[in-house]
Amino acid sequence: MHLAVAQFQPKDGDKAYNISVIRKLAQEAKSKGADVISFHEMSVTAYTFAKDLSLGQISEIAETVPDGESTRELIEISKELDIPILAGLIEKSEGKIYNTYICVTGEGVVGKHRKLHPFISEYMSPGNEYCVFDLLGWKCGILICYDNNVIENVRATSLLGAELIFAPHVTGCTPSAMPHRDYVPDKFWQNRENDPVSLRMEFDGPKGRRWLMRWLPARAYDNGVYYAFTNPIGYDGEHLKNGNSMIIDPYGEVLSEIKSFDDAITVAKISKEKIQLSGGWRYKNARRPELYRDIIGGEHKSDTTPVWMKA
Repeated sequence: MHLAVAQFQPKDGDKAYNISVIRKLAQEAKSKGADVISFHEMSVTAYTFAKDLSLGQISEIAETVPDGESTRELIEISKELDIPILAGLIEKSEGKIYNTYICVTGEGVVGKHRKLHPFISEYMSPGNEYCVFDLLGWKCGILICYDNNVIENVRATSLLGAELIFAPHVTGCTPSAMPHRDYVPDKFWQNRENDPVSLRMEFDGPKGRRWLMRWLPARAYDNGVYYAFTNPIGYDGEHLKNGNSMIIDPYGEVLSEIKSFDDAITVAKISKEKIQLSGGWRYKNARRPELYRDIIGGEHKSDTTPVWMKA
């Protein structure tokens, strides 16, 4: 499979604009030989601004899946360009609101995941199931942003057969309890054309890429899966994001990564041969679940509120 990941700067609540960028980048991916393209979390609507929306406001921009307008538009784009597209939106269903990520082809929705650990809006409900689906001869899973922080979610998705995990995010460059994590000052973004090195150092340092590299390769390596990580570039709401969308192989190696400050894609070829050669594949087969089944499955109260929201 030739896999593409994208990054772009979304506009808050402007579905028409964001979908137009999705179309443009999907067309570029197709022209470069990609078989599928993945976009970031809530890429249809933008993400961070949702924290300030009332129930009425968030309900107004939420849509049904698969019958909502945005899903139908994505299906039409996929059909026109002959490339599967993965993108995120706000879903409403049976009186509940979800942070949802879908995979569409020209035939319709072939995969849908509701974020298991939402926190950006008090009105969003958590999803309650894992998602594994077939795409172009591959078993694919989806875990949205915080879902990937919980290692059990990744292990469960891989044990359900996923060979490739799509990991759409809106992350990085926010305060944390970890040292040197913080916002990136706006001055670096505004001066990016005259001084790209300073901005790149901010984005690639502990606020952005260096934090990603603590755990993203580990998720791929420990589970013997490919990872398709996507993230916005530039501002999502009032938060500046570092992009660094990348494709990681089952050895934990970065195959391809976007380093542009503009809307962009990257494409990498992935092959199943690596999966069964990886350490993660062997270690999964060496498990002894009788030792830890009751420990891992014990009762626990979940708290997903990030430091920057608590502050």
